[in-house]
Amino acid sequence: MHAPSRRRVRSLPRREFRPTGDFMNMDGSPAAPPAASVRRKLSIVVPVYYNEGSLQPLFKELRLVEEQLGRKGLDLELVFVDDGSGDGSLRELLNIKAQRPETKVIKLTRNFGAVHASKAGVQFVTGDCYIVLAADLQDPPDLVLEMADHWLAGEKYVVCARRDRDDPLTTKLFASFYYKLVRLFVIPQYPPRGYDLALMDRTFLPYMQQSSKNINPLIFSYWLGFRPKLLHYTRRQRIHGQSRWTFWKKMRFFLDSILGFSIIPIRVMSLSGILVSLASFAYAIWIIINAILGRTEVRGFATVVALMAFLVGSVMVMLGVIGEYLWRIFDELNKRPESVIDEIY
Repeated sequence: MHAPSRRRVRSLPRREFRPTGDFMNMDGSPAAPPAASVRRKLSIVVPVYYNEGSLQPLFKELRLVEEQLGRKGLDLELVFVDDGSGDGSLRELLNIKAQRPETKVIKLTRNFGAVHASKAGVQFVTGDCYIVLAADLQDPPDLVLEMADHWLAGEKYVVCARRDRDDPLTTKLFASFYYKLVRLFVIPQYPPRGYDLALMDRTFLPYMQQSSKNINPLIFSYWLGFRPKLLHYTRRQRIHGQSRWTFWKKMRFFLDSILGFSIIPIRVMSLSGILVSLASFAYAIWIIINAILGRTEVRGFATVVALMAFLVGSVMVMLGVIGEYLWRIFDELNKRPESVIDEIY
């Protein structure tokens, strides 16, 4: 075997640096050449579920946003996550990728829910800050520009809180009740009408990526303690398609929001148990005294039945709440994946 040949490196004559007019201080002394500017990147994660009709209009608005972000010195990263859509959403996403090849498209094996789809997309974020944006166009994409301005000014957490929402009355009533409970049990400073759109600095990424499975990411990001910069907007009316946010999905989201961040339900049950025990103890003493005095009468059958029904019902509700907590502990420990990726385009 021949020994590997070594190339002879000829050293170049050392040249003395002579500053030109571009690299001179005001006093005429040499100045260091300016460092090359590094462009920063903003990532947008879009969970997609039966959004075939809104994807192209959304992409059109995002291209305009990308153009204006470029003038601010920001690049745009787009990450779309198809959450098991049964319509032509994936086809539209692949068309978007054909128009903009650097776009990332993640396809999940089935529908895992918007929260888990969003967290799957967050795993692919490489930007200096990121936003999770709904695909239904109810949250205006041009808000990204205003949020980016505040981030460039030094804010780490920019929240777009709803001033009002153009939704059906039942949705408004449920949302109002839900946010009142969140402010009562979890975070008193939470926006009264909630929010879905927020820009988070890259500092948030490790916490969001490693967060537990059964939580509300919006409340979790608020709970982390970073001071939010609040912007206000009116949520648009839905034009494309229909909402897949069913009643049972809302109930699960509600339970994850309250039980995932608050011990108050357990303490309410404990307090109720103490009060009922004291009342029962007092009633038992009253019965014993009346028996000793010979004043016991066989009355109050309906009252006893009503009290028994109430107490048994209360016990069942309390056991249900305890079961919800236990299920979340079990689900966290059994190592079940939050979502499963089928393809990455």
